[in-house]
Amino acid sequence: MLMSENQEIATGKQSDPEIKAFFGVYEDARLQKFIQEKGEQMAAISHRKNLDFQFQIVDSPVVNAFAVPGGYVYFTRGIMAHFNNEAEFAGVLGHEIGHITARHSAKQYSRAMLAQVGLIAGTVISDDFARYADIAQTGVSLLFLKFGRDAESQSDNLGVQYSTAIGYDAKEMATFFQTLDRLQKKSGAEVPDFLSTHPNPGDRERKVSKAAESAQKKTPKANLKVGRDSYLKMIDGLIYGEDPKQGFAEGGVFYHPVLKFQFPIPRQWNLENTPQQVQMAASDGGAVLIMTIAGGNNLEQAANSVIQKYQLNIVESGKRTINGMPAVEMVADQQQEGQAIRTYVTLIDYSGSIYLFIGASQRQQFDAYAPILQSTIRNFDVLTDRDKLNRQPERIRIKTIPRNESFAQAMRDFSVSEKRIQETAILNGMSLEEPLEKGTLIKIIEQ
Repeated sequence: MLMSENQEIATGKQSDPEIKAFFGVYEDARLQKFIQEKGEQMAAISHRKNLDFQFQIVDSPVVNAFAVPGGYVYFTRGIMAHFNNEAEFAGVLGHEIGHITARHSAKQYSRAMLAQVGLIAGTVISDDFARYADIAQTGVSLLFLKFGRDAESQSDNLGVQYSTAIGYDAKEMATFFQTLDRLQKKSGAEVPDFLSTHPNPGDRERKVSKAAESAQKKTPKANLKVGRDSYLKMIDGLIYGEDPKQGFAEGGVFYHPVLKFQFPIPRQWNLENTPQQVQMAASDGGAVLIMTIAGGNNLEQAANSVIQKYQLNIVESGKRTINGMPAVEMVADQQQEGQAIRTYVTLIDYSGSIYLFIGASQRQQFDAYAPILQSTIRNFDVLTDRDKLNRQPERIRIKTIPRNESFAQAMRDFSVSEKRIQETAILNGMSLEEPLEKGTLIKIIEQ
């Protein structure tokens, strides 16, 4: 253990603004009050009451929850959408607090203090990506540290202990693992983020159920809360999936309706959109392309800043016009840990901002990727399509079942398309054949 408690706290304070800037904060006063109140209640009975715990919902559609040293816990709106009661939430909250109280993040960080990690669409690609994506900050790097099974089991047990102690039925935590398992199977090779950063042994659900039974022997079951209806009413209107106002990909094109631009996405490239930047990577990991807003008052100032920041050696440069917008293009080299990296850099002056595209690959592969990078960047254009400009997000809507019927029939009654009934069943933690009684609250997805 290389970190003292004071260092843990300092790390958390430094990481928190980085993480919130990277993901964005989900603005929902009622949900934020809920997570902070439950978090403080649980922290007060934890093994490290002295820490100043902070809890935040971040604006990401992925199903994930994570913690960093010093008492900082984050839930994505994606995981909030998939909980079906307060008890499920409380179990995962206790699990994340458990990582902090057992100092798992601090231990892992100590082992990987110099690691630089690049992540896009759930896949680690190369150190080059981390370099150019600017995600090598302390805070975001911490999110990619993996915990071993022993650490996960310990946090599961602490999650059971803590959630039971504040009055919730910890068996619901085990039930939530069924939802995670179904998400994993539905996505095939793509593992939901919560599972990729939280290894999930096959018997994890059984172990948590057993731990919950043991904990409940000390607490009368009648006193344990599930809180299904209260939770569902609280997430009514929660944004589900990508939020178009932050930009979205459709038909091989990335659109940003607020900033009013669009550009094509290279075929068979992965894309990850964050509030700070759009990150793209070739499926073979051989090249990356980042789009963000550059600093500087003009193209020349912005170009000089990029050259200095990345310590680039210019090979060639020039001015051009891209779809009526003034631009500067550069090909430049960078020596990085013994590797020769070649970059294709373009800055475009549009609507009062300077947009930076920076593509990178190893020098020997650059000629193969250069036409792809050039085609993407030179097709940056003004977005005028009203359908794209006015696109609204999908949201969770809570409905009341009007009669006794199966889940599948209820979905058809609410005009849920056949291709999304299974997705909605997973969202509700139910099977298609599950019988529902009149008056039951369920989630559906609407625009």
